[in-house]
Amino acid sequence: MKGFSSYLNRNFFLQMIQPIYIYGHPVLRKEAEDIEPDYPGLQKLISDMWETMYNADGVGLAAPQVGKAIAVIVIDGSVLADTFPECADSKMVIINPELEVIEDQPEVARAEGCLSLPGLSEDVKRVEHIRLNWLDENFVEHEREFRGFLARIIQHEVDHLLGTVYTDHVTSIRKQLIRNKLNNLAKGKVKCDYRTVHN
Repeated sequence: MKGFSSYLNRNFFLQMIQPIYIYGHPVLRKEAEDIEPDYPGLQKLISDMWETMYNADGVGLAAPQVGKAIAVIVIDGSVLADTFPECADSKMVIINPELEVIEDQPEVARAEGCLSLPGLSEDVKRVEHIRLNWLDENFVEHEREFRGFLARIIQHEVDHLLGTVYTDHVTSIRKQLIRNKLNNLAKGKVKCDYRTVHN
């Protein structure tokens, strides 16, 4: 009986893990729509997004990455807290975000990767101080400033809601150098440890 129970638990867990949509799929280029509290199946979607993100060893996941063009993000960068202390206690659900850059500031280049572009990593310039207004999973409104790498994670995920991926921010020369890799992703030539959906 214990074995059967373990089977049921594992099967339930696997059902929560959604496939991640890969570069080249049209949903990643759609502008996500804001949602209302009565959006069908929202709490299950959020739970599924958490499980999907953790299963893929990610620190952020936007709804378009699981095929839903809606303004929902989950973030948990706490695994990076030893290197980036600002990421401690960073677990949050972000719905209908509005992002604002704080004053004039230089852009800093740091390496980024993405679950929708497995096997790639590029230096991306972003600001490191932002203000975010958003709703949590209970549709309670929040406004807060974020700095450092956590601000970068948030910008990366908000980009997904705008139909943008991080490679859109790299230099023209880098785009040429990684063009074949991007084309291979778009053709479904993907190697990763999680389930994927291709164009």
